[in-house]
Amino acid sequence: MREYIVAPQRRPGAGGWEENDMLGGGLVGLAILFFVLALIFALLGARGVAGMSMSVAKWLVIIFIVLAIISLLL
Repeated sequence: MREYIVAPQRRPGAGGWEENDMLGGGLVGLAILFFVLALIFALLGARGVAGMSMSVAKWLVIIFIVLAIISLLL
């Protein structure tokens, strides 16, 4: 009797951007990353870097909210 090796099949509905998520994915993941970096630098005493990281995180969240509202309207 012969045995055949079958390649694993993809789940239905799987694919696209969901498989590439890192830290929540997209803008929100980057915002969380910059927020955590801001907290770490603030604890280490680097206020300039912490403030800059916090402002980047803030703008990423604002851009995410604007894009989410636009995508809901269209």
